[in-house]
Amino acid sequence: MTQQEKITLPDKQPAMRLMARPLDTNSAGDIFGGWIMSQVDLAGSIAACRRAGGRTVTVAVNSFHFKKPVYVGDLVSCYANVEKVGNTSITVHVEVYAERTPAKTECIKVTEATLTYVSVDENGKPRPVDQ
Repeated sequence: MTQQEKITLPDKQPAMRLMARPLDTNSAGDIFGGWIMSQVDLAGSIAACRRAGGRTVTVAVNSFHFKKPVYVGDLVSCYANVEKVGNTSITVHVEVYAERTPAKTECIKVTEATLTYVSVDENGKPRPVDQ
């Protein structure tokens, strides 16, 4: 990888950061895609709940792109950004980066996704999001 191709983490706080573990692997030994999808949904829901000021539920996965595999030992960072706010819905874009072996600190964008959440009240009914 040349200096120009080197990727760095975004200059903002991640919604969450965690280590990929052997328990999370598929039969090929890579991290299972469903595990990554779960982490993306959690990261997106953090941003949505903060913006809604309360509980939200996932109603759609608008897009999901696996760009590179994640390996055991990678430090996975999920960055979530609110893209759109409707009457009761919040659309969040999530980018996932993997930092490979700590000695090299190679950083790769591994996944990108856009999800839609709906703000709900204590009875699970949609409630307006403050504009």
